[in-house]
Amino acid sequence: MVAVRIKALASFVFCFLLGFLPLSSHADPVATDNVEAQLVSDYIEVAPGQVFWVALRQKIRPGWHTYWKNPGDSGEPTRIQWDLPRGFEAGPIHWPAPERIPVGFLMNFGYDDEVFLLTQFTAPQSFSTTGPLTVRAHADWLVCEEICIPEEADLVLHLLATNGPSRRDAIWAPLVDAAYASLPSPLPWPANVSIAENRFVLSIEGAGLVEPFKEGRLRDVAFFPLKDGLIKNAAEQVVRYGQAGFSVSTDPGYGIEKNDGALPSDRVEGVLVLHEWAPGQKDAKRVAFTLTARTGAVIAGTTSQILTEQTASLIGDVSLIKALVFALIGGLILNLMPCVLPILSIKVVSFVGKAQGKASALRRNGLAYTLGVVVSFVVIAGILLSLRSVGEQLGWGYQLQSPVFVIVMAYVMFLVGLNLSGVYHVNIPLKSMATAKPTEEGLTGAFATGVLAVVVATPCTAPFMATALGFALAQPTALALGIFIVLGIGMALPYLVLTFSPALGRALPRPGAWMERFRQFLAFPMYGTAVWLVWVLTRQAGSYGVAVALTGMVLLAFAAWTFETTRSAQGGWWYVGRGSALAAVVIALALLVLPQAPAQSSNPSPIISTSGLSAEAYSPERIAALRAEGRPVFVNFTAAWCITCLVNEQVVFKRRSLAEHFERADVAYLKADWTNRDAQITKALERYGRSGVPLYLLYPPGEGGEQGAIVLPQILTEDIILSALDELGLMR
Repeated sequence: MVAVRIKALASFVFCFLLGFLPLSSHADPVATDNVEAQLVSDYIEVAPGQVFWVALRQKIRPGWHTYWKNPGDSGEPTRIQWDLPRGFEAGPIHWPAPERIPVGFLMNFGYDDEVFLLTQFTAPQSFSTTGPLTVRAHADWLVCEEICIPEEADLVLHLLATNGPSRRDAIWAPLVDAAYASLPSPLPWPANVSIAENRFVLSIEGAGLVEPFKEGRLRDVAFFPLKDGLIKNAAEQVVRYGQAGFSVSTDPGYGIEKNDGALPSDRVEGVLVLHEWAPGQKDAKRVAFTLTARTGAVIAGTTSQILTEQTASLIGDVSLIKALVFALIGGLILNLMPCVLPILSIKVVSFVGKAQGKASALRRNGLAYTLGVVVSFVVIAGILLSLRSVGEQLGWGYQLQSPVFVIVMAYVMFLVGLNLSGVYHVNIPLKSMATAKPTEEGLTGAFATGVLAVVVATPCTAPFMATALGFALAQPTALALGIFIVLGIGMALPYLVLTFSPALGRALPRPGAWMERFRQFLAFPMYGTAVWLVWVLTRQAGSYGVAVALTGMVLLAFAAWTFETTRSAQGGWWYVGRGSALAAVVIALALLVLPQAPAQSSNPSPIISTSGLSAEAYSPERIAALRAEGRPVFVNFTAAWCITCLVNEQVVFKRRSLAEHFERADVAYLKADWTNRDAQITKALERYGRSGVPLYLLYPPGEGGEQGAIVLPQILTEDIILSALDELGLMR
């Protein structure tokens, strides 16, 4: 009797204590060569009719990965076959948002490290008996690194059936909850999918997303289609945003190519992943959405500004105050760039000619010149922003990518030179400013000089200016124009300060006969600029374009000579002279309608030189291939109309010593020629927050495509390049 009581008491104590133990629902994991798999649940005790979650947990070997439901270019998704207790039901796998996993030239969609594949279970409405429940599953998956291995496991999960309150698993419930919370949620904004200009475009309407994109808080956007063949998985996904939302575009896949370039259905399903950076946080929050996009036109206002990882990082690191300061400094430095030297010389003479005049008139002249500079920057910026808003791939200096504009500029420089040489006389500011009569120019002439200074300056990008312009093009129109205005003020500031400083004026030499000779001398920088522009034209329109430009310049010279020689003619000869001059000008302008130049700038043939570097054509694919071979890559973004680029070419890249260093370090040298319009090069410039050339990038060897480059200064020296090579441990 005593023994029975002791035994009953022991059983009671055991059961009492058992109720306080932190029981766990999971079974022992099954380890394969590359994956540790097990079943876990958020509940250890299940009540009748209860809905709960069971997860297949995969702990994946470092460097290896398993696959999403659409595995990408290779692979197979994980599959689970359930063997359930009587009356239990299991739904489909709820897939977490995948990662883009590059493998050579392929792109897979899947998971690394650890993943929970959730399945929703429903218990029957009643249990015949309570107690242990056993859930069995057979899981198979493909796990890959450089090779792929199919693996499988038979898994068991032990639960308890109860008619009382259910109990959560103290160990696994928090992890299952976290996995559930990270599942993609339905996209809250309308979405369209389109094929536009041979690009797969997913556009999403969400005006509230504009500011986070502009401020660099939303980055790293990726689209994962549920159906294979809709996109080329390894192609870059270009993100753009505008006032109405954002878009993701990429190359269409084989399914669209087989369907004659059209979408195979009226809707596209997938998962969209974004990364959000909160102020003061080091790591980003990953946000994922499921979406169903209907076929339709690209949503207006979603494609204005390009965004990539580097652009977003640069935007996020630059404040408005910093951008304004950089714009002011960049404008100041722009006066010292080689492309502004001809106009800079004329400005100096202009100030000498007026320094002895009235202080008030001098100040008004300085303000008029400043206004001309600022208005010109605003006009150029307005055109640039308007064209970019409708999807044009343009940047700073875009107008010089037009052969017609280059010819017009050559005409203007040639005519200015003829005027300064005395071939013809017209009361234009460039002549009158270089004489001893300061009253001749007037405010209109000062304004026109400011306009001309900006037009000539467009081929140059000064230090600090690139960062400011890159930031400006990512801002609303009003703010962007404000940055361009500050840039113009910076450029005009030296001359403006001179006109407001009487002491500086008194220190300058007095006007005299020497100014007439100096005026004639200034014609030669104008002729030199015209010759340079014709040389640029050889890269854009070939020999035919050069013939057109030279013929037009001969006609303009004839018009100028005829205009001057018949100035004092009487009667019919005056009309003959004026008519002949006008006809010559009209013919010269009519010649501007010339065929488009062949697109040769982005595909230069290798240049082998005994005194410089051998250049390969730039392409993102070539960079990725060379880096994958273990070679560092140097990319020179340049243009024939960029004088800063040409100076660096002659001073740095033509040096035999640099070529020898590149050869010893096995550095591949690529050239991205932006002389003519090239959307791919524009995209690359914007990726690094730039709107123009030059741009110099040094990529370390290894995987990474176009990620992880070192950005070098715009004014280069050989020592700067060698220091960058040494930083990567490439100097031998």
